[in-house]
Amino acid sequence: MSTLSKPNHIGRKISRIRELRDMKQEALAQALGISQQTVSTIENSETIDDEKLTEIAKVLGVTVEAIKNFSEEAILNIIGNTYNDSNVVNGNAYSCNFNPLDKLIEIYTEKEKLYERLIEAEKQKIEYLEKIIKGK
Repeated sequence: MSTLSKPNHIGRKISRIRELRDMKQEALAQALGISQQTVSTIENSETIDDEKLTEIAKVLGVTVEAIKNFSEEAILNIIGNTYNDSNVVNGNAYSCNFNPLDKLIEIYTEKEKLYERLIEAEKQKIEYLEKIIKGK
């Protein structure tokens, strides 16, 4: 496929930006005040009038230029150039700014203190009840 004859399919670009925004056609349609079928028609169109494109850009939270210049290759380039796998655990970006073991020990110590206070309160209750029983 020649890159020179690649069409500038605005509808497909709108569709990809919508998907990247995790938005369904129904949500876009509702925000625009049109039907889902109309959104589908727009996304299948190679060209869209500027007024409608401006409305769509506003709903998607991007500029008209961003839609017109959208390129999946550029997005993949950005991700590839900024991706740092040293912070990835099981496929998820993970950046821990504390030691989980320290937190676990801290919680365990706090739990011990609470149990000790509970035991002390129970001892005091028993002593109080014994005094009442002996006083009778």
